[in-house]
Amino acid sequence: MTIGEMIKQKPYEKIECTVRRHPITFLPYIVIFLILLAIPIGLYWLLTNSGLGSYLQNQIVFTAAVLLASIYYLSVILFFYTYFVTFYLDMWIVTNDRLLDVAQDSLFSRTVAEVDLYQIQDATSEVKGIFPSIFNYGNVSLQTAGAIPKFTFKNVSHPDSMRQKVLDLSSEDKKFHEANK
Repeated sequence: MTIGEMIKQKPYEKIECTVRRHPITFLPYIVIFLILLAIPIGLYWLLTNSGLGSYLQNQIVFTAAVLLASIYYLSVILFFYTYFVTFYLDMWIVTNDRLLDVAQDSLFSRTVAEVDLYQIQDATSEVKGIFPSIFNYGNVSLQTAGAIPKFTFKNVSHPDSMRQKVLDLSSEDKKFHEANK
């Protein structure tokens, strides 16, 4: 399924940009994932070097340990995959007519909200912290006159240029709607 099919793109509408969170914001999940993957290896090393390794010589204990380690690894990989899918499929789509917020809530749950660009009243970009300043990512908040009063692009790359782009598109859309009244 393409993005145009997912959002039911209008005939005159063209996608200006698709925005996702900055990749560096996924780094803490990768670090946690690697630490969780190392825990069974560390436990095995501790058991074999502490004198308790003789328990692993028993066929039943060894089989149970391998089974538990397999269940643990499968669980860790499943949770990491869920976080990755949620991270990757969260996106904001900016067209020449509207703004869509596609929020992947969980593996099988998605929420799509939209606002017409002419309803945008105010836009604010913020970059807070050392890493956001170094890697140039932050939040862009849009105040609207629609049913959803505030849209927020979280942890996007180049928030200042994104804010300006949305404001420029909003201005063009307002001119279009005023001319066609």
